[in-house]
Amino acid sequence: MKRVIAELVGSSGGVIGRRDYPELAGLLDDAAKRRELVSVLPGVYAHPDVAKDWRALVHAVSIWDKSAVIVGEAAAALTYWPELVPRKVEVAGRRARFRRPGIEVSQRRVPDSLVATLATVAVADPALTAIDLVPTHGGDSIDRALRSRMTTLAAMHKALELTTGRIDNGDRRRMLLDSRGKPWSEAERFAHRKLRAAGLVRWHANVPIVCHGQKFYQDIVMDDCPLVIEVDGKIHLRPDIFESDRYRGNALLLAGRYVLHFTWKMLHAVPDVFIPTTLQTMEMLRSGK
Repeated sequence: MKRVIAELVGSSGGVIGRRDYPELAGLLDDAAKRRELVSVLPGVYAHPDVAKDWRALVHAVSIWDKSAVIVGEAAAALTYWPELVPRKVEVAGRRARFRRPGIEVSQRRVPDSLVATLATVAVADPALTAIDLVPTHGGDSIDRALRSRMTTLAAMHKALELTTGRIDNGDRRRMLLDSRGKPWSEAERFAHRKLRAAGLVRWHANVPIVCHGQKFYQDIVMDDCPLVIEVDGKIHLRPDIFESDRYRGNALLLAGRYVLHFTWKMLHAVPDVFIPTTLQTMEMLRSGK
C-alpha cells in the first residue's frame, strides 16, 4: 500500500471515502484492485482488518450518505445498549435499496425529531430504537432503554405516534402498555403483571432514594405502606453488585423501608410465594405487628 494511503487509512480509523480525496482516486482504486483495501459501499473503502467490523461499517455509511440514519440493533448498540453486538447494520436512507455483507439499506424515512447525531453519524434516538426492536427483542429492548435512563416511556409513545402505518405497530403498542409500570428487566415486567392481576396497583417502580449521599433505585415501592420489593436476577451474584446490594439494603432499612427479595424462579416456578408473601407483609406493616 502506498504510504500516503496507509497514513490516511490509519488516521481515519480504517475507513476512507473516495470522493473526499479526489486527488487520490487512482491510488485508492489501485489499492482496492490489489485487495489492500476493501470496497464496503460505493466509493467507500476499508482496511481488510476492519472491513467486517460493524463500527467500521457504521463509519462507512456516514461517509457514503450523510443523510442516512443508522437504525435497529446498531442504533441500540451506539446509544443505550452498548453490550449488544449487531447482527447487521441497518440503514434508513433516500439512496437506492440494496444489500451488502453486514449492511442492509431501506428507503424508510425517520422523522427528524427522532434522529440524534453522534460525532458525524446520524442515529435513530433511543425512544424510536427501543420500539423498533420489539418484534425481535420483545420487552427487553424497552426495559434496557428505560434502565439506561436515556429515554422515557412517554418518548416511546411519541415515537410510535410519529411512525404510524408500520407492520408490528400493534405489538409495539401492546408492549408499551405492558411497560406502564416502567420495568427495567423481564423479571420486573413479570412481577408487575402479577401485581396487577392480583389487584395490587398502588405502587411505583424504580423509585430513587438518596441516603447518606448515595442514590439507590428501588425495584417496586408500595404506595400505602413502607414495603419495597426487590427482584433479583443472577447478576446480583456478581461480587460488586452483591456488595452494592448490602449497602442498599442497609440504606433502605435506615430510611424506614422493609424489603422483600424475590428471584426469577420464585416468581415463575413457585406460584404461591410472590403475591401471598407480599400481601402478608403489607398486612403486617399496616397493623404494626
